[in-house]
Amino acid sequence: MRPVVRSLLFVPGHQPARFDKACQSGADAIVLDLEDAVPPDRKDEGRTQVGAWLAARATAAGGRAGPVVGVRINAAETPWHAADLALCAQAGVAALMLPKAEDAAVLRAIAAALPAAALWPLIETARGIDQLGAIAAAPQVQRLVFGSIDFQADLDIEGEGIELLLFRSQIVLASRLAGLQPPVDGVSTSIDDPARIEADAQQARRLGFGGKLCIHPKQVATVNLGFSPTPAQIDWAQRVIAADAASGGAPVAVDGKMVDRPVVLKAQGVLRAAAGR
Repeated sequence: MRPVVRSLLFVPGHQPARFDKACQSGADAIVLDLEDAVPPDRKDEGRTQVGAWLAARATAAGGRAGPVVGVRINAAETPWHAADLALCAQAGVAALMLPKAEDAAVLRAIAAALPAAALWPLIETARGIDQLGAIAAAPQVQRLVFGSIDFQADLDIEGEGIELLLFRSQIVLASRLAGLQPPVDGVSTSIDDPARIEADAQQARRLGFGGKLCIHPKQVATVNLGFSPTPAQIDWAQRVIAADAASGGAPVAVDGKMVDRPVVLKAQGVLRAAAGR
């Protein structure tokens, strides 16, 4: 079983020269984008290019190795949605990202058309937040994704820090209640500022997110690092597990702090993340 992906790299669907390069970027997943990255007059071209590359990849030796490959289709109310969905059904995509997810009925229809695909609904509107519970409970939804930039535009919010804290936490809570994988945070618009990207990733991790969208290969390594346990965290977790085992379940302290069942569970989670599970 694959580990939960940390970095999801968008690749413009009408630029096939970037597809294989994206697979070599170190991203845990690449998302072939038929929506925002493709101009309206090149939608058909993008769909054709994505379909051809997916078909070639499926027939190549070891075609399923490497990162998870998903497709972001156009929203349900657009004229390109049906054709995008038909392409994904024909290509047998592993994951489909739906923008402007607001209606669980749309997700149910997509699940019926693509019974083997994981669904990644993008929450990027006020209505999407309002319908979080129903969206998270829809068939085949694997994890929620926060489209933070579009969300700011929809609600006329200025700022991407504390201004979005409430909504990020709601997405984390809805994911946990529905038994989904930890959600994916939105993009960092900075490309050449690793410190900013690292800070964004670490904040998302502290809030309970499990991954982050990337818009450039330069962001991938920093995002992966931000969602991976540090050497100090791994060392702490190993010492907690060892102390708990040595005590036979009796009360014990590590670094002057009491170790109880929740602390042991947290340590186990750190070690699982470090092992890539």
